[in-house]
Amino acid sequence: MRFHLLPRFGSKQLDQISDQDIQRLKASLGNRKTKTVNNVLTVLNTLLRTAVKWGVLDKMPARIELLRTSAAPFDFYDFVDYERLVDGAGKLDWRTKAMVLLAGDAGLRRGEIIGLEQSDTDHQRKVITVQRSEWNGKVTLPKGGRIRRVPMTGRLSRLLLENRHLRGKRVLYTDKEKTVTPRVLRRWMEKAQRRAGLAESGKLHNLRHTFCSHLAMRGAPAVSIKELAGHMSLNTTIRYMHLSPAEKDRAIRLLDEGRKADGLGDGLETATGG
Repeated sequence: MRFHLLPRFGSKQLDQISDQDIQRLKASLGNRKTKTVNNVLTVLNTLLRTAVKWGVLDKMPARIELLRTSAAPFDFYDFVDYERLVDGAGKLDWRTKAMVLLAGDAGLRRGEIIGLEQSDTDHQRKVITVQRSEWNGKVTLPKGGRIRRVPMTGRLSRLLLENRHLRGKRVLYTDKEKTVTPRVLRRWMEKAQRRAGLAESGKLHNLRHTFCSHLAMRGAPAVSIKELAGHMSLNTTIRYMHLSPAEKDRAIRLLDEGRKADGLGDGLETATGG
């Protein structure tokens, strides 16, 4: 709103926004990534639809169509490199290892890791309740507005339990007892990658891709991955399913099992002439 919509439409009434205005907006964003353009268009579309819903407008004044996108490739660690990263992070300090495991063993987003509080971790049931995210200092619900519960791996639960502290409500703090920021997490990630002998990108989100990819490769159902990762759409989860080499074999085996259950054996025999 502040950077893209108000500078262009701030002096207009909502019912004055036309199809031409939408095209000019797209043209002005021509040097931006497709995802950014669609984010801006989505905000404007939501604003106008809400105005119609509330009776401020009789109808949509313009038609807003998103740009077509193709699924971008994602980077993730294979099983060996991921364990190298976990080990490297552990040799630095428990906080860096906790960051890696929260993203790679539990699939939390960066803002969810920042906003995670100690009361969100239930060590009896070994479950994390992901119910807040912090972005630019503002605390909101997780992406998609949905709270989710993620079972903890044994090593993540043990690490967090052994390192409970009195610095404050949050799980992770800096040495100066301040809450962590995206810049701090990026620096921790770079150090962990360096210690593990991996390329230093500082990209924490690759660990979330790793979480989903490893679940798919281990044969987890798409619906389970969707719920654990907090994806809004199953289409997002499906991107990972091709990584499971057993997925197609499992699907074909269902046909064999179905025939056996129906008493048809391996197939119908054809009669031959004498």
